[in-house]
Amino acid sequence: MRRLFLFCSTLLLSTSLWAMHCPQDMAKIDEMLKTDPPADAEVLAEVKRLRAEGEQLHNAGNHSESMKVLDEALNLLQASE
Repeated sequence: MRRLFLFCSTLLLSTSLWAMHCPQDMAKIDEMLKTDPPADAEVLAEVKRLRAEGEQLHNAGNHSESMKVLDEALNLLQASE
């Protein structure tokens, strides 16, 4: 019973940590777009689309998928530097 409680507690805490990480990634993307946007218009459009999708997923509570999408946007931004 103790193990089940610890497992559930850990699961709940890790979910909230995922939720907290999404806004940080969105802010990082916003800052990168503001200070050093990609020169390629297609890359810029894709990053903006992924950022918006990541925010929608975050707001819907799908944090793991949001993290994947936001990470993809960050990778595109870093690759375009």
